[in-house]
Amino acid sequence: MRPRRRQPVPAPCRFFAVRQQVNRWKASRSDRSVLRLHMSCQRRAVVQPEFWPAPAGNDSRGVDVRIGAMNVLSRRVSDAATAQIRRWVLDAFPREPAGVDYDAPTGDPGWFGPDSVTWRIHSDFPGMLAGGLCALMLQLLHPRALAGVYEHSNFREDLLGRLRRTTGFVATTTYAPTAAVEQVIERVRAIHVRVAGSLPDGRRYAADDPELLTWVHVTEAFGFLQGCRRYCREVPVAIADRYYDEYRRVAEALGAREVPASEAQVRDYFQALQPQLRMDARSREVLEVLVSVRLPVPLPGMSRDLFLSAGAALLPDWAVQMLGRSRGQQLQSTVAARVLRSVAPLFRIALSDGICARACRRVGREPAALMEWPQLR
Repeated sequence: MRPRRRQPVPAPCRFFAVRQQVNRWKASRSDRSVLRLHMSCQRRAVVQPEFWPAPAGNDSRGVDVRIGAMNVLSRRVSDAATAQIRRWVLDAFPREPAGVDYDAPTGDPGWFGPDSVTWRIHSDFPGMLAGGLCALMLQLLHPRALAGVYEHSNFREDLLGRLRRTTGFVATTTYAPTAAVEQVIERVRAIHVRVAGSLPDGRRYAADDPELLTWVHVTEAFGFLQGCRRYCREVPVAIADRYYDEYRRVAEALGAREVPASEAQVRDYFQALQPQLRMDARSREVLEVLVSVRLPVPLPGMSRDLFLSAGAALLPDWAVQMLGRSRGQQLQSTVAARVLRSVAPLFRIALSDGICARACRRVGREPAALMEWPQLR
């Protein structure tokens, strides 16, 4: 008898297969939850045929049958995986109307429209969620920006609710019709007017301070861009510059001033602000709440750890040092980034009927058009 030989795993299965490279990591205790996610995905979503009989002679029909069987298996695995992902996302971030109609009026492009880079950067859930968590970790380093959240919100009891409201604001300003965007901008401006106070050292802060509005916006835009780059697709420098230039419109509408409009300007902005940043007792308290939040989804601990670690993987080096992240935490981020990158295509399949697709239909465009970068003038 001829020995059986191992067949390559079909491409869709590789999304959930444990990569050999990842298995070689020497994981510390803090890494185990992310590695368990790899193993859990493999056990529950991948039924890998370990061996297939080798074809006899040149009989290609047997090969065709086996390839066909593997393709059917791959489709079933993909369908099961996308169904689980869809349930996960909608449980954590329900699609609530909130008074916003993304389907009408027909032809209204909103503030950015289908030819914008912003519609494309914001269309991928993994990059946006990981990027948003990266932004939160950056924001807690600014004492005056953090004070508004620390003293004027219920983040200790309802951090998830705050994350959902932020997600809703980004979705509305990105994809909603013009009137809805202007309405939510005015509502947020009215809230900011009421948020003000003093730090323990006597320094004043206000949510409508143009400098603080710029800081919050830049950290978010940086996180979203890096999330897209790391987990979704390559972003050329010219496209990144266009994104920063486009998306600053939201920050300026809220009252921000001198908002960076390119990658180089963002780097210079971070460099200039670093002397004002620090990790203090308040920062550590907020970070502790963030890393212990429970999502209303299956495997809440592993889901949280995956996205938080993937978000931390996007942090610039100076922020990693300021946050005091250990080598073990950085290793966990590296592993989580690989996991999220491998499963990211399934999120797109699972959420193909989302807000982005509805906005495209509103203006008569196919959602698939957003997979290509626009032509730059």
